[in-house]
Amino acid sequence: MSDRPAPLADPHLLFDPAAGRRDIVILGSTGSIGTQAIDLALRHPDRFRVTALSAAGGRVELLAEQARQLGVNAVAVAREDVVPALKEALSARYGASEPLPEILAGPDAAAELAASECHTVLNGITGSIGLAPTLAALRAGRTLALANKESLIVGGPLVKALAKPGQIIPVDSEHAALFQALAAGTRADVRKLVVTASGGPFRGRTRAQLADVTVQDALAHPTWAMGPVITVNSATLVNKGLEVIEAHLLYDIPFDRIEVVVHPQSYVHSMVEFTDGSTLAQATPPDMRGPIAIGLGWPQRIPDAAPAFDWTKASTWEFFPLDTEAFPAVGLARHVGTLGGTAPAVFNAANEECVEAFLAGRLPFTAIMDTVSAVVDEHGTPESGTSLTVRDVLEAEAWARARAREMAARAAVEASA
Repeated sequence: MSDRPAPLADPHLLFDPAAGRRDIVILGSTGSIGTQAIDLALRHPDRFRVTALSAAGGRVELLAEQARQLGVNAVAVAREDVVPALKEALSARYGASEPLPEILAGPDAAAELAASECHTVLNGITGSIGLAPTLAALRAGRTLALANKESLIVGGPLVKALAKPGQIIPVDSEHAALFQALAAGTRADVRKLVVTASGGPFRGRTRAQLADVTVQDALAHPTWAMGPVITVNSATLVNKGLEVIEAHLLYDIPFDRIEVVVHPQSYVHSMVEFTDGSTLAQATPPDMRGPIAIGLGWPQRIPDAAPAFDWTKASTWEFFPLDTEAFPAVGLARHVGTLGGTAPAVFNAANEECVEAFLAGRLPFTAIMDTVSAVVDEHGTPESGTSLTVRDVLEAEAWARARAREMAARAAVEASA
């Protein structure tokens, strides 16, 4: 066994394998991950009790309904301006004599909930704003079910400095798959990690054929139903690049031993190749409730968390090499991951700005990665990430966002000329 530090996520190292019903805090409860986690909790009240919810604040009616269904102690919204509407929505659902849950509001509200008394915090927030809640949960000693990959990517050294062995359980379908497959051997047995990609809606197209794709084209994912930002990231394969960085940080496997393979059916969620030549694949029909159940329940498995295959029906599973010319995002992600420091934060922030510009019709699809690459190149080689601070991350992100907006505006002008 290696004498290297234990990885952040390890199925053999359980931070707190408490049996019985677990108290859960769900961050990002009105999003895709959050709503599916709530569905799982409601179907298994003997396993989970949700004590608090957080959301951005754009869907207060849904948040109030979730709070009432679950009987939570507290709700949090990032937007302070929606507190009156949230109070009204809660009051409409609670009886006159029933106490309303505590309401927290503001940019620090989710982090405050992440540190509250519970067993597990599910971080289902989208974007790098999830970093502060991730750090708060780890600092408070909670088990962290991590769906917010961006917080690990932009703040890798910060997360690694706080996380105890086994404290993080990944919720991404790919990393939950690796997590389960890794249970079959020791770290010394692992030859490589193989991360699968659906290929998105543009699999098989050349770069030239991607020049005129529309927002509607990019949002038509063939196998997964996700939010618009993640769906566009899947179309560019930025999402897969982020997952390569995440796999490196979670499992302490070098980048040259992490491969990406295109698997259009999205049945095999990832694989681990061991030194004896064996490859273990984790496979289920595309459904995020399975990975969520792993994140919330491990080492126990939750019965009927997600659908299983019908092996009485014929099916074909295909695998293809990644087209790095048409989809350069994975290679760029390896580059920034190797650079470390603030480079991953710059990559992620620039991409978020470019995706927003694309969704608004201000930037062509192929210009997303062209602009992100230009911002990363201009940022250059950062200083060592060992002394990275939250302020460093925030400053790098702010610079990257501003520079990406400038470059995207120029690219839009050039495209319309």
